Amino acid sequence: MTSTSNLKQLRIVDCGDAAVSVQALDHGRERSWQRIRDLTDALAPAVTEGAIASTIATYDAVLVEFDSAVTSHEQVRAMIKIAAACPANRPHHGRTFDIPVVYGGEYGPDLDKVAAAQDLDIDAVIAAHTDHPLTMRCYGSPGGAPMLDGPDLPRPVPRLASPRPHVPAGAVALAGRQAVVSARPAPGGWCVIGQTPRILVDPTHSPVSAFAPGDAFRFHAIDPHEWTTYERHLHA
Repeated sequence: MTSTSNLKQLRIVDCGDAAVSVQALDHGRERSWQRIRDLTDALAPAVTEGAIASTIATYDAVLVEFDSAVTSHEQVRAMIKIAAACPANRPHHGRTFDIPVVYGGEYGPDLDKVAAAQDLDIDAVIAAHTDHPLTMRCYGSPGGAPMLDGPDLPRPVPRLASPRPHVPAGAVALAGRQAVVSARPAPGGWCVIGQTPRILVDPTHSPVSAFAPGDAFRFHAIDPHEWTTYERHLHA
């Protein structure tokens, strides 16, 4: 694809005093996600060199942050256009993380509800969640939680009518066609179907999390009495 075609598929907009937003305009979520991922990779050297402060990518957009005392919007837009014209074109070899989960009961209070809404039994929902690795698309809130593709269920999973004031770290939840593993305790309105003993983030380590967009999470069921066996930091 030519550099002109690449730029035509991007909307570049100044965002506040120290950021530029770039949105992919492709038809289809997968292509948009891949374009933003390629652009983010192409901008990585500028982050390493300090020309820009950071990039925060989502499903179809990336926020490019910079120090406005030393860099201007115009300079950052120029960097983005160069990166878009010469994408990194690196092969993406995502890692696979093993995620043990205690499903249902006090660990997954919404599993019964999800199963009933899907006209499935509980075992079928667990099977759908564990049959295939789920791809991480971006970091979410709070604390850099991995936002994942959802399992192959008959229909989207509705959110809770009233969000919970507290969802523990490690909660495995579904909403719509997405899945997530909570990185930190927080309120939440997604349907919690289980919980993992894996520790996803550690602010005292660098990097604070082992996973990145493009990685895959393979879930498998464990019994509650096995919790302490798996209670350790996540690694590939």
